[in-house]
Parts: sequence; structure tokens; C-alpha cells
Amino acid sequence: MTAVGSRRDGLADRAARCFRDYRGGDDLAMGRLVDAVTPVMWHAARAAGLDAATAEDVVQEVWLTLYRQADRIADAQAVLQWLLVSTRRRAWAEARRSTRVQADDDSTDRVAPAEDGPEAMVLRSDSEHTLWRHFQRLSPRCQALLRVVATGDRPDYAGLAAAMGVSVGSIGPTRGRCLAKLRAFLETDRGWEGAR
Repeated sequence: MTAVGSRRDGLADRAARCFRDYRGGDDLAMGRLVDAVTPVMWHAARAAGLDAATAEDVVQEVWLTLYRQADRIADAQAVLQWLLVSTRRRAWAEARRSTRVQADDDSTDRVAPAEDGPEAMVLRSDSEHTLWRHFQRLSPRCQALLRVVATGDRPDYAGLAAAMGVSVGSIGPTRGRCLAKLRAFLETDRGWEGAR
């Protein structure tokens, strides 16, 4: 495969290739699959409202299930979708069970560098709280899309489109609309203006 071809290679194709290699006896291929797909799974779990630790537990449970049931997935091309659907289902179930999930949990897992003084930490905390509060006002679809797009240097639009069940061409415009909504929410919040 040429370098250009490999750049066009989507996440679904890479996941399928790793999964086929793993089932073909290459134990290291599972590690490559985990590295490629875990960020998307983690953000899918966070989009359900889980805190960071619970999201990590959900993702780990899904990986363990795949490891135990790898022979049950007949089509390697379906492994990415299987992982994302399983992650979403477990995350939603966990979110329903949990009474501890709060809209601003995202701001609690950010740690300020030690060199910041208390004033800077308070300002950043207020700013982050405001941002995440308005982020939670977005539709679940917008939240999921923005979380995934924000994770990588070059988002895999083909894999993301397949996981979300939309066309590749709709990802960019949808992202733009979601960001515009978030920007509009923030621009009407006086607390956000003070944090800028």
C-alpha cells in the first residue's frame, strides 16, 4: 500500500485489519487495535455523562469482552462498530445506575500545574465549569462529535461517520453547527466574558 493509500485508510479499515491479524495469530495486533480505537471509545463513554474513572472502567470492560468473545464476531470489518455500540450501551447503563454523575464532572479531572497560584486556578476552574456547563446543553450527538473530533490531530471522518451512522460529508458541517451553538451559548453568558 502506498503512503497516500495509508493516509486515506479509515479507522474502520485499520481496526478490521488489526482484528483479522489478531485472530490470525498476531497477538501484538490486539495492542494496535486498542491504541487505535480506545480514544474514540473513551469519548463515547464520556458522552454518556460518565466521570473519567467510570468511563475508563467501561472501556476496559468492553475490551475484555472483545478479548473473550473475539471468535463471535464473524466480520472483522464490523469490529469498530461493535466496540462503539458496546461502549455506548454499557456507558448508558452505568449512567442510569449511577446517582453520582454530575454535569460538571469534566472540570474535576483537570489538574492545574503546580506553578499556578490559587487565583489562576480559580479563574481557570470557573472558566472550565462555564464551558462544560454549556457543552452539556448541546445535543448528545453534538457532544459526541465534538469530543471525538477534539481527540486527534487529524480526525478520522470515515470511521466517525460509520460509527455515528451519517455520511462523511456531513461531519464537517455538523461540527461547524455544533461549535456555533456552543459559541452562542458562551457569548450570552456574562460569566464566560469575565473569564476570557
